[in-house]
Amino acid sequence: RAVPDVLGLPLIVKPPREGSSIGITKVLGLSQMQDAVRLSLQYDPDLLCEEFIDGIELTCPVLGSGADARALPVVRIAAPDGNYDYEHKYFSDDTGYHCPSGLPAEEEAEVQRLVVAAYRSLSCRGWGRADLMLREDGRFTLLEINTAPGMTNHSLVPMSARVSGLSFEALC
Repeated sequence: RAVPDVLGLPLIVKPPREGSSIGITKVLGLSQMQDAVRLSLQYDPDLLCEEFIDGIELTCPVLGSGADARALPVVRIAAPDGNYDYEHKYFSDDTGYHCPSGLPAEEEAEVQRLVVAAYRSLSCRGWGRADLMLREDGRFTLLEINTAPGMTNHSLVPMSARVSGLSFEALC
């Protein structure tokens, strides 16, 4: 009951160790909290409640380890009504993926710098992908780092790699 008082509304309730937006609820009012918690707990014994961040959704892959880690091009995600849920990730043709992202060069470079810094601070290695939001006020907010992102030839990491000139085979 206290979570909306602390985080404000809307907020996000999700299972922290699930992926693909499974078990996530955008809570608009206190009356939705109990159902959101119940859904999340179906997927994980723990749950995460976080501030809802409105803005432009971005993702940026990283390859390598330590000082050799490097960011690939940023992908801008344009989901209908900003709702990048399981349906829009895997079954809808309505979601747009823009790589190049269309961000000004200095903003793209800042996303890449932030993502590599987070990746290194968590001692990630091999490959990963960070999800971010670009807020209306121009600030970037790191949402999470995915240390085992999808690697089919239709996934976002290979999409970004292709734009950087890296083939799927070379990426793998």
